[in-house]
Amino acid sequence: MDTEVLIGLMSGTSLDGVDGVLAHFDAAGRPQVRAHAHRPFPAALRDELLALNQSGADELHRGALSANALAEVQAQVVAELLVRSGLAADAVRAVGSHGQTVRHRPGEFDGTGYTLQLNQPALLAERCGIDVVSDFRSRDVAAGGQGAPLVPAFHAVVFGGQACPAAVLNLGGMANLTLLPAAGDPAPVRGFDCGPGNALLDFWIQQELGRPYDEGGRWGAGGRVDPALLARLLDEPFLRAAPPKSTGRDLFNPPWLLARLTPGLPPQDVQATLAEFTASCAAEALVAQAPDTTTLLCCGGGALNQDLMRRLQALLPDLRVGSTDSAGLPPLQVEATAFAWLAWAFLHRQPGNRPEVTGAVGLRVLGALHPA
Repeated sequence: MDTEVLIGLMSGTSLDGVDGVLAHFDAAGRPQVRAHAHRPFPAALRDELLALNQSGADELHRGALSANALAEVQAQVVAELLVRSGLAADAVRAVGSHGQTVRHRPGEFDGTGYTLQLNQPALLAERCGIDVVSDFRSRDVAAGGQGAPLVPAFHAVVFGGQACPAAVLNLGGMANLTLLPAAGDPAPVRGFDCGPGNALLDFWIQQELGRPYDEGGRWGAGGRVDPALLARLLDEPFLRAAPPKSTGRDLFNPPWLLARLTPGLPPQDVQATLAEFTASCAAEALVAQAPDTTTLLCCGGGALNQDLMRRLQALLPDLRVGSTDSAGLPPLQVEATAFAWLAWAFLHRQPGNRPEVTGAVGLRVLGALHPA
């Protein structure tokens, strides 16, 4: 076969639903996206997935039911991708399914720790009639890694090899940076989580205005940054820690934010400060780790937040800041395509991690197969 067709499914810490892509992969693993679909979570499922980020009553039972419900949403996305592409299920080699992260605590508990993604890949395989590859993170954790971020290896395939050093900033619920050396530079690809992306911004506007997110960043753009609050937010030890490092809602969550708020601060000013905080975390990390970077490509839902993008450009005046659209892959398709690529790498027994990124002791093939 000249190309192989794979589907990638991603539901991130933003909890906005499942994104899926159907892509053709050439022999070198370079993807060409043919179809994209998104299915939002039903409100009850979203609320339950968010609640499962904390310990609670009967959480094993609730987690299992949520995984089943997640598989049903994933199956709907797969069906839509097949319709949009005009392909039958038997034309697809495999589905790469990330699942929904509800806990992320690598390196803890005698140095091993764990990362937990709710998923039901066997049910998804049953519903779709397609092989499913899942559980991409745990093999890296077993090898002493963080299990995250995994996307830098994929970013190197689709965005690497530029004439000058570049970086990719994924602005999902959390934010992670990939640092790409210039073409011909033997330096390794690097990457790490740099702080929150949309998680705190979404929480605050949901609490104050009942909206799922700040569309275009318009509400935040109308507020004023509070310097004292910004300083307290930036005084988080994780932000000063050296890579490899990863984070999630285990750290950057509503109680973390509420403990740092000033009583009486106008809510719109809090939103503006959170946007500045997200931008500052990424900008400071990029300058500290890769000062020669010339281009910053942004993906994830945060790339559509125009206020956040303006703040990034203001903090990084010497860089070209834009979205991955300019590199041929729309920002809302990047992560789902990455998990299609990780499934491709698994099928070809190629490593999906980068030890320089995750801290694992070596390259590892990531994933587990659930045949149709």
